[in-house]
Amino acid sequence: MRGGAPTITVDGAGLRVAIVASSWHEEVMGGLLDGARRGLQDCGVTTSDVVRVPGAFELGVACAVLAERYDALVALGVVIRGGTPHFDYVCGAATTALTEVSVRTRTPVGFGVLTCDTEAQALDRAGLPGSSEDKGHEAATAAVATAVALREPARPPRAADGRPAPRRTVG
Repeated sequence: MRGGAPTITVDGAGLRVAIVASSWHEEVMGGLLDGARRGLQDCGVTTSDVVRVPGAFELGVACAVLAERYDALVALGVVIRGGTPHFDYVCGAATTALTEVSVRTRTPVGFGVLTCDTEAQALDRAGLPGSSEDKGHEAATAAVATAVALREPARPPRAADGRPAPRRTVG
């Protein structure tokens, strides 16, 4: 466990995953991308693509388009607070858009968007040497684990006592 996050072990072999990454803050994004790639590799994912967009605001539309072609998506970005409300608008828009894409398309989206007060906080979460957290890795493994959980066959309904629930007939 790194930075308090659980260690996720899952077999994502055969899944197609896209990493959608913003371009702002090159050093932080490099760490997040490397971490996401390591996370996918750790899960056995061999088919992945990287799509770059300008910033965190554009992650939602890119994920919406890509959701039809992939089993899971990993959204990576970083927004650092400045002296204007821009930070709040971008963070809120990115979070809402990525949540909406995931729910609407039923394609898991690993959320790797750092929302930090300072560049130092972002660097500490980027999975770089000396960082205390690896949010790119965490986002990738979360997306794969969710995709695997959703593709497993549904269990039949059970009654409160554990026996199979009676089948309902429509008459």
